[in-house]
This record gives sequence, structure tokens and C-alpha cells, in this order.
Amino acid sequence: MANGLILHLHIIGCLLLLLAVVHLDFPRRFSWKIELSSLSLMNRQMIQVHTFFIALFVGLNGLLFLSMAEELLQPSPLARAITIGLLVFWGCRLVFQFLVYDSALWRGKRFETIMHIIFSLFWSYCLVIFILLFTIQIQ
Repeated sequence: MANGLILHLHIIGCLLLLLAVVHLDFPRRFSWKIELSSLSLMNRQMIQVHTFFIALFVGLNGLLFLSMAEELLQPSPLARAITIGLLVFWGCRLVFQFLVYDSALWRGKRFETIMHIIFSLFWSYCLVIFILLFTIQIQ
């Protein structure tokens, strides 16, 4: 089971690195030049800065899973603390996918619906893997 979890952590790591890179296209994809122009300078820059740090965090998570997967399997207090943090973070992200994003944003729109389904499945996948990781750590 441990080798399988390492593979899943590597898969998640690669997908998170890809997601971090995709954030670079957000300004173009979401027409930020037009969409954010009506916001105050503070609100516009908060969105840009928060997006950068989300991308950075996601990318660093990806690097963590690619470079330290074996260490995360160890039953150490640090590995458990990191795993609990990841469980909380990605669990909240999954909940937000359904309770915060309004379905009007994706329902009836092909691309947006596909993205909603893909990300719902991905957050669920992350959560299941981190639950399994935690169960190994406490054994």
C-alpha cells in the first residue's frame, strides 16, 4: 500500500504543479484587464497577489509530494501535522467547490461544467489520498 500511496502522491504533485502553471493564464483567461478595471486599486491588487500566493502554495505542495512522498509516509509528528493540514486545506477546498461557487457559474455551460466535474473529482481524490496517508501514519 505504501508504494501505491507514493505513486498517488507523485500524481497529485504533478497535477498540482500543472495547476500552479495554469494560474499564469488566469489574467488572460478571465479577462482581468477588463473585469478588474472597475475595482479599486486595493481590491484589484489583492486579487492578483492572492492568486500569485495560491499558485505558489499549490506549486510548493506539488514539489513537496514529488520530492518528499516517502518522508510523508513516516509516522512522525511532523508528517502527521503536515497531513492534517493538507486534509483540512483540501477538504475545505472540496466543500467550497459545492457550497461557495454558485452552480450558475457552470450549469448549462459545457467547458465550465467539465471543469467543475474535473476539479470536484480532483479535490475528492486528494482528500481520499490524504486520509489514507494519515491512516498509515497513525498505525
